[in-house]
Amino acid sequence: MPKATKAKRTRKDITSSTETTKDDANRKYAAKSGVSPAKLSESEQRLLTAPKFLWYKPNSWKYRPPVPQYKPLPKARELLWSVLQQLWMNKNLFGGIIIIYGVLDIILVRGLSYSTNLTSFKNTIDHNFTGTEGKVATTALTFGYLLSGSGSSQAAQSSVYQSLLLLIASLALIWALRQVTTGRTVRVRDSFYQGMYPLVPFSLLFILLGVQLLPLAIAGGMYSAVLTGGIAVDIWEKAFWLLLFIGLSLWSLRMITATVFALYIVTLPDMTPLRAYRSAKQLVYGRRLLIWRKFIFLPVVMVLLAAVVGLPLVFFAAPLAIWIFFILGIVAVPIVHGYLYNLYRDML
Repeated sequence: MPKATKAKRTRKDITSSTETTKDDANRKYAAKSGVSPAKLSESEQRLLTAPKFLWYKPNSWKYRPPVPQYKPLPKARELLWSVLQQLWMNKNLFGGIIIIYGVLDIILVRGLSYSTNLTSFKNTIDHNFTGTEGKVATTALTFGYLLSGSGSSQAAQSSVYQSLLLLIASLALIWALRQVTTGRTVRVRDSFYQGMYPLVPFSLLFILLGVQLLPLAIAGGMYSAVLTGGIAVDIWEKAFWLLLFIGLSLWSLRMITATVFALYIVTLPDMTPLRAYRSAKQLVYGRRLLIWRKFIFLPVVMVLLAAVVGLPLVFFAAPLAIWIFFILGIVAVPIVHGYLYNLYRDML
C-alpha cells in the first residue's frame, strides 16, 4: 500500500510539472501572437515549435541537441606540468614499463645497427653542400630525416612488431595511469598482467584510428605529387590543392578527436568498442576546437624540445643523435598517454 501511494504521488507531481511547463509555453506563445491563452486553439497549444527545414541554412538540415554547460578545461601547459609531476612521482613504475618497451623495441624492431642509415644519409648529402651554409643545410635535412623515422628498419616484420609493442605498452601505461590516479600502489608486472584484457577492443579502435587518418594521408600524397610533378602551376591551382589538403586534414582531425578518447574509454570493464566510441562522441560534442588546441600544444612542445636537443647532436655526433632520439621517443610514449588520459578525466 505505501508503495502504490508513493507511485501515485510521483505521477501526479510529474503531470503537474508538465502541465505547468506547457501553460508557460502557451502563455509566451499567446503574448507573442497577441491572443489571450484561453482563446488558443488545441493545435496552437503546443509545448515546442518544430524546427523548420531551410535549404540555405545547413544548421537546419539536421537536429542538433544543445551544447551542455561544460566545466572549463585546464590550460595545456598546466596539464602537461601536472602529467610530468605524476610520472616523476611514480618514476619506478613508468620507468620500468618504458624500459621493457625500449628493450623489446631494440631486439624485435630496430637492432643494434640502428645508426647506420642516418650516418650514410648524412655523408651522402654532405658532399652536395659546402661552406657554413652547407653545414646548416646538412644538419637541417638530417634532423628532418631523423624526425621522420626514416632511419629505422623498414622490414614488414619489424612494422608488425612495432605496432604490437606499441599496443601492449599503451595498455600497460593506461592501466597504470588509472591505478595511480585512484591512489593505488601497483607493480610493473601488474601493468602487463592485468592491463592486457581489453587488447581486442583496443586493437579494433586502433585500426579505426588508422582508417580515419586515411584522408589526411591521401591529401598529403596528392598535394606533394601535384607540386613536385608540376601539375599545379598557376596560383589558383596551388590554392585549390592546398584548400583540398586542408579540408581533408580537418576531416581526419574531426574524426579522430572522438576515437582518441574512445581508446581510453574502451579499457574500462565490460566496455565494447561501439559503446566507447559513442560515449567519446558525446564527450567531445560542441568543444572540438578547444580540444584541438590541447592536441596541437603537445607535439609543438615535443618538436621544439627535440630541436633543442637534437640539432647540436646531429651537427657534432650523428651516430649518438639517433640513439638519443630513440630514448626521447620511448620517453614520449608515457607523456603522451598521461597527457591524453588526464585530459579525458578533466572532460568528464
